[in-house]
Amino acid sequence: MDDLIERQIGQYKITARLGKGGMATVYWAYQPSMGRDVAIKVIKTDLSNDTRIIERFNQEAQIIANLQHPHILRVFDFGTEGDLLYLVMELKKRNLAERLKEKGQLPAEEVARYLGQICAALDYAHSENVIHRDLKPQNVLLDEQNNAFLSDFGIARLASELTRTTTIITMVGTSAHMAPEQWYGRGVDARADVYALAMMIYELLAGDLPFTGDTPPALMYQHLNEPPPPIRRVRPDLPEKVEAVLQKGDGEAR
Repeated sequence: MDDLIERQIGQYKITARLGKGGMATVYWAYQPSMGRDVAIKVIKTDLSNDTRIIERFNQEAQIIANLQHPHILRVFDFGTEGDLLYLVMELKKRNLAERLKEKGQLPAEEVARYLGQICAALDYAHSENVIHRDLKPQNVLLDEQNNAFLSDFGIARLASELTRTTTIITMVGTSAHMAPEQWYGRGVDARADVYALAMMIYELLAGDLPFTGDTPPALMYQHLNEPPPPIRRVRPDLPEKVEAVLQKGDGEAR
């Protein structure tokens, strides 16, 4: 959707592309009425004439926009234009995946700081009966002070409604962090986010995921049948307690 650059969507002038995922593209945009830069996530759908889908999008977007927490990325606006659905959010220019790529492995103290902020955000969202469903470093944004902000709450659920195919959504870019119940196609609750959080913490500390199959079936087999490799094999400097927590968290999530 690079053709959207320089295009006006609602009151937002798109200036550049920030990133692209399996279901949406994120752009840098300018909002003249507020004199501010924003991020706008655009989902393209061929179901734009389906009033039920539009109603569902509006309902889910409203839930996301109502989440108010210091470490959840704020959603300012949402709407539709032609075959495009969009969410307007505060602009953060980098994410945790980029931070990990820079450093290779993150210091335990830095990961602990992120963990405190992310867990506080997840606890709040879960108390509001909102499940993230797609927790991974790419969906944790960072500000200039290196604070963490969860983004894309409910986007996987929104996209599954728009495509009417949950399998397509869960297999694109998210399978490495998926909880076992998601592989089975079962309904998910807060425990799926806890499992994904454990995968992400392991990745940040070790510099790689515990399960790295080349195909979705290979990853599925590992998630369902194998324990994660002990993290102190690659990070012997970590306290034994860290390994114990990750192993326990994985077992309980299963």
